[in-house]
Amino acid sequence: MVKSIMIVGVGGQGTLLASRIIGNALIKKGVDVKVSEVHGMSQRGGSVVTYVRFGETSADKVYSPVINRGEADIIIAFEQLEAARYVSFLKKGGKMIVSTQTIDPMPVITGNAAYPADIIAKIKSAGIDITAVDALELAVKAGSAKASNVVLIGVLASFAVMSDEAWIEEIEECVPPKFVELNKKAFYLGKESI
Repeated sequence: MVKSIMIVGVGGQGTLLASRIIGNALIKKGVDVKVSEVHGMSQRGGSVVTYVRFGETSADKVYSPVINRGEADIIIAFEQLEAARYVSFLKKGGKMIVSTQTIDPMPVITGNAAYPADIIAKIKSAGIDITAVDALELAVKAGSAKASNVVLIGVLASFAVMSDEAWIEEIEECVPPKFVELNKKAFYLGKESI
């Protein structure tokens, strides 16, 4: 069976690095993996989406990297409004992991709109299995706000069947050497937050 993880956020939050770490870890597990990146206005704080689709076993083949509405087994949202924007892509019985961080989009910055209130509570009230974590606070605790993406990978690791060693190996391979220890700490803080 093919499984799908959708990673959504705002430009500059590290969604692409997160998808690379997840995709590489799955490849080393010996399953077929397809990763696709959909860039919005990422350099201006716009929405960024990446898809990771993979087989549960080595016999399962993935023919397309694209995830359609109602197909994502897991959505990892780096920001609350992005969680709301993409919740319709989650399949029935799927899991949503959300950072409690909020980043004002341009209409809110210019005063033409208000940031929606109680997004996480509204998603929960729709019967969706959602885990919310203050990834930004944990990343700062690890040493850098930029590590919130790896905090969220740590949260994912608490649900995904893969050893911590496999995740750490990919962090070591994908992150610049001077930031490896910081990101390892961020990973474990995310995992322990659940």
